[in-house]
Amino acid sequence: MEAAIQAQGATSARQLLRHTLATLAYRTAKAVRGTPESFAIFSAGANARTPAQIVAHLGDLMDWALAIAKGAPTWRNSTPLPWTEEVERFFRALRAFDDYLASDQPLACSMDKLFQGPVADALTHTGQINILRRMSGSPVKGENYFRAEIVTGCVGQEQTAPKLES
Repeated sequence: MEAAIQAQGATSARQLLRHTLATLAYRTAKAVRGTPESFAIFSAGANARTPAQIVAHLGDLMDWALAIAKGAPTWRNSTPLPWTEEVERFFRALRAFDDYLASDQPLACSMDKLFQGPVADALTHTGQINILRRMSGSPVKGENYFRAEIVTGCVGQEQTAPKLES
């Protein structure tokens, strides 16, 4: 009986992590949608990452998360691609990680570690993109994310329209 409860808890945790990835996709898609051409290289200061560098880092985080999940943790610092390509690379990496979590493949580490490392870091950097949008004069509208239609497994750039923006 206890093994069944533990298995159910692991499934629930895996589903919650996947829903977190869908939330990351939703929020990142909103943050990068409709950016002016100049936004990719906007600088908030001499030592601050540009939006393109942040999105490259997001892609690297998702590549790392997948490598950790598979038991072969490797890290790389990617040189940013042109904005559109970099955004697409992030969503491809996010999709690959989500696909792995959706499979019955074993995880080489706990979901807690995956969340507290690469996933939480990615959520933080998505917030940075929103801050940079405001600083660059191209703010993202606020939204009641509790009402957003965020669907587990929906981790692409195409997302449902916001339900309640301000």
